[in-house]
Amino acid sequence: MPKSANFLLIGSSEAYSGKSAMILGMAHQLQQKGLKIAYGKPIGTCLSEDSLDQLVEEDVKFMAQTLKLPDDCVLPMLLPLDEATIFRRINGTDSTHYQQLLQRYAAPAGVDLVLLEGAGTLEEGKLFDLAVPQIAQALDSPVMLVNRFRSALVVDSLLAAKARLGDRLMGVLINDIPHDQVAIVESQIQPFLQRHGIEVLGLLPRNDLLRSVSVAELVHQLGAEVLCRSDRLDLMVESLKIGAMNVNSALEYFRKGRNMAVVTGGDRTDIQLAALETSTQCLILTGHLPPSRAILSRAEDLEIPILSVDLDTLTTVEIVDRTFGQVRLHEPIKVQAIQQMMTKHFKVDRLLTKLGLDPVATV
Repeated sequence: MPKSANFLLIGSSEAYSGKSAMILGMAHQLQQKGLKIAYGKPIGTCLSEDSLDQLVEEDVKFMAQTLKLPDDCVLPMLLPLDEATIFRRINGTDSTHYQQLLQRYAAPAGVDLVLLEGAGTLEEGKLFDLAVPQIAQALDSPVMLVNRFRSALVVDSLLAAKARLGDRLMGVLINDIPHDQVAIVESQIQPFLQRHGIEVLGLLPRNDLLRSVSVAELVHQLGAEVLCRSDRLDLMVESLKIGAMNVNSALEYFRKGRNMAVVTGGDRTDIQLAALETSTQCLILTGHLPPSRAILSRAEDLEIPILSVDLDTLTTVEIVDRTFGQVRLHEPIKVQAIQQMMTKHFKVDRLLTKLGLDPVATV
């Protein structure tokens, strides 16, 4: 591995492992140390259209704005990964040599390090020769992996990744560790990985705020109608509760929750009132039934949005659960939280040493 690396490729073994969040926190630390950073995401996976009907990668746009990167420090997307693109490749109508496009990737003048974000998994993009191992080889780049801690079996995926990447695997960051598991990860899993040649550069405990979604995002995903307090869609939801029991049981149930979204029928005034008196961030009423005036008035006073959906309870819960599983980072309060967590738990100086880089200054 070269002493000084122009690129660092950040990948993961499974989708939604928190790569974007970790990159944002890492980049912030590097900037604080005086390094000039560039960022790129060769495969676009969070696509939308701008006012000119051009495809935009939302993560790239957000990263550039948050880190205040100049245009020349944002590398271009090489491939928008969607169904149409995949089938063009399968059908032979896309013969683009993406490895050749990769060769044009270059660190802008004066940049100390280019952070590249890989696709959802190690092998995603292989159809286009843009899987993480292929990008790493083409750019002679070291790789850092971000893995979410689901159980001690995290060691399996990391050992497999080590076998796949070899010496290019510079280190790993394990995040979303339940607080009651942090000690065992530090005392047993981390030393095990170290013994197998896998350096652990950070262990991040679970943070409910980072796992939360905004009420605005729930409105978007559910196609919901906002019945009141559309000015409070920035509230963050950390958990989901279903109100389908009697009111006495509901009160006890809701009091155990924190920053909840409560799904219940539009005709369940008793459940709605119980939810409003606890730690509820929004009410989601199913069946497209309007709430009573008393409920709307109380929600207005408490500044709690009420959403109405033309869906049954099961479908609503499935959509909300899926939204929690695909949490985005695009809220300022989350940016602040991840910066603080990475500052505390990520070994940025060790990363710089392994990259052969020296901090220009420490702020």
